[in-house]
Amino acid sequence: MPVTIRPAKDSDAPALGRMGAALARQHHGFDPQRFMVPDDVESGYRWWLGKEARRPQEAVVLVAELDGEVVGYCYGRLEGVDWNMLLDKCGALHDIWVEAKARGTGTGRLLAEAMVQRLTEMGAPRVVLHTAAKNEAAQRLFARLGWRPTMVEMTRETPPRS
Repeated sequence: MPVTIRPAKDSDAPALGRMGAALARQHHGFDPQRFMVPDDVESGYRWWLGKEARRPQEAVVLVAELDGEVVGYCYGRLEGVDWNMLLDKCGALHDIWVEAKARGTGTGRLLAEAMVQRLTEMGAPRVVLHTAAKNEAAQRLFARLGWRPTMVEMTRETPPRS
């Protein structure tokens, strides 16, 4: 069966929590000083993504289904002008995750393109995203889909206070 992309629904909450937690743990593995993994991260993502899915004028939560099983998700939202980032109104693709068993099937591409389409329909003149510096596979996917590098985040830990 082909992959189906659809808006998330309440019954997807357990899968969203599990996949959001997997994304957080992946980032933490890339750089544990930069990326946090909160206690009970599954519950946190289940709550956050469920809340955002119920705000269709501002946020988009999509899932990918394969053979009746949720195997990926994508989360984005409209963002306003941000003077700190020198960023005009835009759509932001915040999260994208594809389960290992569905990687290489085009699921990531389908999720990203569906997110861009939805954010464009909502009025976004552009879609921006951030990706972990060590996540080269994601960077290749995004470049193939037309994203270009515009910023480089750099992090420096500060000495502990005495």
